[in-house]
Amino acid sequence: MAWSVWLTLAGAAVLISLTPGAGAINTMTNSIGVGWARSIWGILGQQLALLVHIAVVAAGVGLLVAESHTLFNVVRYSGAAYLVALGIRQFRSPAGGTDEAERDQPRTTQWAMFRRGVLVNLTNPKAVVFFLAFTPQFIRPDRPLVAQYAVLATTVVAVDVLVMWFVFAFAARGLRRLTHDPRGRRRLGRVFGGLFVGVGALLATVH
Repeated sequence: MAWSVWLTLAGAAVLISLTPGAGAINTMTNSIGVGWARSIWGILGQQLALLVHIAVVAAGVGLLVAESHTLFNVVRYSGAAYLVALGIRQFRSPAGGTDEAERDQPRTTQWAMFRRGVLVNLTNPKAVVFFLAFTPQFIRPDRPLVAQYAVLATTVVAVDVLVMWFVFAFAARGLRRLTHDPRGRRRLGRVFGGLFVGVGALLATVH
């Protein structure tokens, strides 16, 4: 891949990653809940889902998802339902308020954040359609495809990790001070719960 093409790819990847979506909301929620450093586990889960999307497109399966109205809707509504469920759980999460209550509440594990990150990105069929439109701009069919897809995947994942961790997760650090009292935790839970529900509703309704 020529340097000019790669720079264009990197620039496009930055703009895409900076676009707020379910992944950004999930990253900020993790950062507020468990801290900036540990939020990386949710981000890594999201990257695994991105790799799956790219592999699906590279294998040509993405065309089937994009062209099959029924299959696309099954994945789309499943993803929307998952995001809405996350939002409702976040919205209804107890505010806590005592040290004893916080000790009794199970701490979010690395695996739980990783798994949720995978599901948040994996259940978005629009990502497959997007990569179907995105990847041909940077892939030359007359050159070795494996190397080109490896460069594309590495670039997209590296950029997304940097943006998610150093932009969205870092920005959420300033909101952690609001979690020191029950009222602040309740408000943040409702805000991010509403955001998850809103993204899920958009995923289900926007064509």
